[in-house]
Amino acid sequence: MDTATATSVAPRKTPGKAALASFLGSTLEYYDFFIYGTAAALVFPHLFFPSDDPAIGLIAALATFGVAYVARPVGGLVMGHFGDKLGRKKILLLTLGIMGLASLGIGCLPTYEQVGMWAPILLVAGRLAQGFSAGAESAGASTLTLEHSPEGKRGFFTSFVMTGYASGMVLATLVFIPVTAMPQDAMMSWGWRIPFWLSIVVLAIAYWVRTHLDETPVFEEAQEHQKVAPMPAKEVLKFQAPDVLRVVGMSIMSVMQTIFTVFGLAYATSTAGFDRASILTVNAVAIGLSMFAMPLAAKLSDRIGRRPLLLTAAIGCSITIYLYFMALSSGNIVLVFLAAFLNMTVLYSGFNGIWPSFFAEQFAAPVRYTGMAMGNQLGLVLAGFAPMIAGMLLAPGVTGWLPVAVFGTVCMLIAGACVFYSRETAKTPIHELGAPYLAGTALRREQHAEEKLASPLH
Repeated sequence: MDTATATSVAPRKTPGKAALASFLGSTLEYYDFFIYGTAAALVFPHLFFPSDDPAIGLIAALATFGVAYVARPVGGLVMGHFGDKLGRKKILLLTLGIMGLASLGIGCLPTYEQVGMWAPILLVAGRLAQGFSAGAESAGASTLTLEHSPEGKRGFFTSFVMTGYASGMVLATLVFIPVTAMPQDAMMSWGWRIPFWLSIVVLAIAYWVRTHLDETPVFEEAQEHQKVAPMPAKEVLKFQAPDVLRVVGMSIMSVMQTIFTVFGLAYATSTAGFDRASILTVNAVAIGLSMFAMPLAAKLSDRIGRRPLLLTAAIGCSITIYLYFMALSSGNIVLVFLAAFLNMTVLYSGFNGIWPSFFAEQFAAPVRYTGMAMGNQLGLVLAGFAPMIAGMLLAPGVTGWLPVAVFGTVCMLIAGACVFYSRETAKTPIHELGAPYLAGTALRREQHAEEKLASPLH
């Protein structure tokens, strides 16, 4: 084969297209998650969990928000297995379809008044499907984008996985603002369904882009050289179990996100006395601005390393969560925005923009999808139930939020400790990532070769 022909069939890296595909997929994932979280805080307690005590209905609705995070590790493990064996692209197309159809189904559900206990049961089923899909989406998108990215720019391109988070949140909020402005009867009867129905638009666009994306060069090379792991979960736990555990711990940092976006919304509107539209607008602007902060943080991490910025985010968020709740207690919307900007836009972006590349970089290519999905989604279980835990920790009085902030601080410190003990990977060539796996499998091959030579049948 001549050089020109070899070049023409060589696996191609398309970082821009991969980043766009991941951005759109994450936009759908987080749009669906945020509209559910918003509905759980504002609507579902009345429609699916009616109770004489409003607090009980709210806690039940927030619990269904957390149910998806139980399904996420299952989705991550199942889809990660096939993503490492069959390819990243095929599985990411499947996850998009599950997420979009689950959200559309939730928007068509009957309420408790119409079908009784079947209403919350069907709601939980739809939420479980969302969680199963989301458990595979972020790890798969991160893996795909990382493996398409050029050396020295992996953090920057992979950060677009989580700019989709900000985009999805902004879209969800913009859709819900006019819904919450509707007359109460109209919003409760059919208005709340509109955001769920609109997810089909994002699904169609994201699906089209992903069908036109190539498989990653790293996976194609692994297939060509027969280095695809036969049982990725078994292999990653055999050689990289400590890395999986560290990713679990680092993922706990996402507790900050769900406390801010879900519990914070419920607290602001039910206890602090803010109107829904004002807090939704503050959240949309603060997180929307992080669309610019996250790529900047990731680009900086390509130069100075991932760990310093992740540690700054963990420590900074553990402090500024107190400022956010103090601002909510003050009743001053300007102070609320400033605290939200500092906590979410500036500091949390240092985590959100960097973890997609950092987590994926901890693992070798044959087990990357599985290892990242397993660790990340197990850690996110706590984040999913954080709003419910926060609701249970909330005490009476003006400073009743203090136990919630302490809970957030403890989670940040755990995450920070796991960052501290993780390997720095920003400058490591992609084929050298996942050193424990590479060393372990190399040793295993040597042992097999020696056993073969020592065999009497040889």
